[in-house]
Amino acid sequence: MFGFIKKSLSKTVAAIKTVAPKKKITFTKDELEDILLEADVEYALVEIILNEIYQDKITREILRSKLLATLAYTSYKEPKFTPPFVELIVGVNGAGKTTTIAKLAYKYKQEGKKVLLGAGDTFRAAAIEQLTLWANRLDIPVVSSKQGHDSSAVAYDAIDSAKAKGFDNVIIDTAGRLHTQTNLANELKKVKRICDKAHKGAPHRTVLIIDGTQGNSAISQAKAFNEMIGIDGIIITKLDGTAKGGSIFSIAYALELPILYVGTGEQPENLTPFDKYEFVDGLLDAIFVEEE
Repeated sequence: MFGFIKKSLSKTVAAIKTVAPKKKITFTKDELEDILLEADVEYALVEIILNEIYQDKITREILRSKLLATLAYTSYKEPKFTPPFVELIVGVNGAGKTTTIAKLAYKYKQEGKKVLLGAGDTFRAAAIEQLTLWANRLDIPVVSSKQGHDSSAVAYDAIDSAKAKGFDNVIIDTAGRLHTQTNLANELKKVKRICDKAHKGAPHRTVLIIDGTQGNSAISQAKAFNEMIGIDGIIITKLDGTAKGGSIFSIAYALELPILYVGTGEQPENLTPFDKYEFVDGLLDAIFVEEE
């Protein structure tokens, strides 16, 4: 697991080396400010981290404890539920929702679970086609309808079918952008209500997909979705393709929500459980030299 996370930080590490080309045992606050900003940690959070440090020479362990503190909310506890476990996947178009759904489905299937997909993004024909292609590739059933149809009806049918056929997991896609944010909010709220009608307590987890290449600009987007529908956890995609890995600290700190997984490539298996210790150590390995 650590290999995947460390590899996915390669572009962030390269960015850090532009301001800190040599590893050292200790750094000053000014040096660390430059390093953290270069990794795309939000300025306000950098100030909070550094203002809590009173030493002039900052060691790896001192910075490590402060960075881990910003990720205090990253643990996740699965709720009690009666199968099937229903997940609602939300996020803007282009964030990697459909690919992430495929990765989750692949993960559950590898665990021996029966998975069913719901193509609830009926706003875009391409979204239905893309999810169907993934479902066929993974040999997983998908419930879909035509573009423009009621997405909440798709959600209901998917859950109803899964209950009737003894499925373990249902993953439902949703629209990422409608004509206005009000339309999107109303549709997502309706989908959530209908999920509960189809299966009491569903959706059991509402997951926001965030494009890692957007860095800190994703925070306001994430806050909007959280206000609209209530988010239980985050998956960050395209971490392997960005130099903005440090934005994970800002996102986790600002939203106080768990980061469930990070996307570390294009293949179905490239979904890595987020481990805050491995993530922090992966960054610190690029900054500090080990003390002898």
